[in-house]
Amino acid sequence: MTSLRDTLEPHVSNGSVPGAVGLVALGDRVDVQAVGFVDVDGTAPMARDSIFRIASLTKPLVAAAVMMLVEDGRIELDDPVERWLPELAKPSVVRVPDGPVDDVVPAARPITVLDLLTSRAGYGFASDFALPVLGLLFSELKQGPVQPQHVPEPDAWMAALSRIPLLYQPGDAWLYNTTSDIQGVLIARASGGSLPDFLAERLFEPLGMADTGFEVPAAKLDRFTSCYRIDPRDGLELVDTPDGQWSSMPDFPSGAGGLVSTVDDWLAFGRMLLAEGSVAGRALLSPASVRQMTTDHLTPAQREAGALFLEGQGWGFGGSVDIAAIDPWNVPGRYGWIGGTGTAAHITASTGAVTVLLTQLELGGPTPPAMMRDFWRYAADA
Repeated sequence: MTSLRDTLEPHVSNGSVPGAVGLVALGDRVDVQAVGFVDVDGTAPMARDSIFRIASLTKPLVAAAVMMLVEDGRIELDDPVERWLPELAKPSVVRVPDGPVDDVVPAARPITVLDLLTSRAGYGFASDFALPVLGLLFSELKQGPVQPQHVPEPDAWMAALSRIPLLYQPGDAWLYNTTSDIQGVLIARASGGSLPDFLAERLFEPLGMADTGFEVPAAKLDRFTSCYRIDPRDGLELVDTPDGQWSSMPDFPSGAGGLVSTVDDWLAFGRMLLAEGSVAGRALLSPASVRQMTTDHLTPAQREAGALFLEGQGWGFGGSVDIAAIDPWNVPGRYGWIGGTGTAAHITASTGAVTVLLTQLELGGPTPPAMMRDFWRYAADA
């Protein structure tokens, strides 16, 4: 059988990516391989503890934090979010998805916490990025590739969101990304603190996720990788350096994609989910909450409409759920997600597996690249 290193190295050797760290854990057996370098200049070799911008791998962590507030009794899944997010008290909805943003009707019902967790609140990306409402998400909210230092603070962000109509009625359609950012604001307001502080206290510290956060301290910048995108003419284009946008705490900590982390930190989170919410005898989440997070909540029509992102998968809270073995790497029940900076992490309860792949090359679109698919194929056979 091909080894994990043999699976990853060809993509570095052919220049597709500067480097990567892959992890496949089955119970106590953990295989970690670091290949390539932290940047295209070969400044330092990639290492197991290299720090990456994990982008949308943030979403499952934030969804878990929302469920902690549910278990605390501070919020309930059926609660209208207007109690904590008054900006969303009276949302309007465009009459038709491709219509003008000023042709609206009132929302048929309030947006609930469950709507946010299942990405069915009416805000977010659809398969057609040319829809007028989506243009406002990009221009007013800076949705898309995370830009930590260019997004307004949460109150201003929510004020801007309140002026943007929903694309669909609450509960009707699965839409990508925006609801996770709203969850981040909800956590801060419902807890009476900040999103970074809540995650650190309730999730990162208990799990020993020492390298996960919304900024990279100066003492750790030597382990922080550079980030790139593909330029059709010039190859790899530098997007962000270690001393760039993640070197200080942003005004808006993005619950949709703002975290940095390592393979071992995400492994700790994945193992907590596999242990039904517990770590070292301490329950961070109940088994019922973990089941809700890792169960598909979408209708067949919603999965089909979201096929550009989901590729036949369902959606739990903050991550996708494989509902059928539609590809060699799909395992029914597998939960996790991918990030726009070239990251992927999943758990599979039936096998006890945690798989994490971290690279520093932005995806060119929703379709996972060859390296990611090769990694999944290897993990499925491991």
